[in-house]
Amino acid sequence: MKVLMINGSPRPKGNTALALGEMEKVFTEQGIEVETLQVGNKAIRGCIGCRKCKELGKCVFDDMVNEAAPKFEACDGLVVGSPVYYASANATLMAFLTRLFYSTGFDKTMKVGASVAVARRGGLSATYDEMNKFFGISGMPIASGQYWNSVHGQAPGEAAQDVEGLQGMRTLAQNMAFLMKGIALAKEQYGLPEKEPTQFMNFIR
Repeated sequence: MKVLMINGSPRPKGNTALALGEMEKVFTEQGIEVETLQVGNKAIRGCIGCRKCKELGKCVFDDMVNEAAPKFEACDGLVVGSPVYYASANATLMAFLTRLFYSTGFDKTMKVGASVAVARRGGLSATYDEMNKFFGISGMPIASGQYWNSVHGQAPGEAAQDVEGLQGMRTLAQNMAFLMKGIALAKEQYGLPEKEPTQFMNFIR
């Protein structure tokens, strides 16, 4: 099994990396392969709604989004971590996720998603909600821990003092591993849930 972790912080060794690293320890113990992509310090532009991805099978802007797409398709679970800026996720990360989810046409059903927010003080739950919406629209079960998945810390390494937050990361990883393994067994026995043809309805006709 494989988990793809997305670090949305511009600091490769900051508190977001520390929180994700706590999860990685658990995944490794569970025999789950982990790959981490550092996204927050990359130049990633936003989606322009050109829909060229529907023709090309990839985003028209050939950057880290297209590099991440096959890794996303191959993984069983996706963890997205972000620092909190103005009660929301890093804008670079949100541009990355928007284009990654929109430009990839493969079925994401039953891949497990988890989001992690890291902040000095506030805005954590708003950021957590913001990132979870990518999973919800894609048929991806959302893994939970023992609280809203969040860790506190400002200066690099300060999050190591948040013992409750780090315990939450370990709990989240344990629960996510259980979900992925359970879904894998269910897929072997039952396959994926049947889907009706998608029906789109515009509110302005």
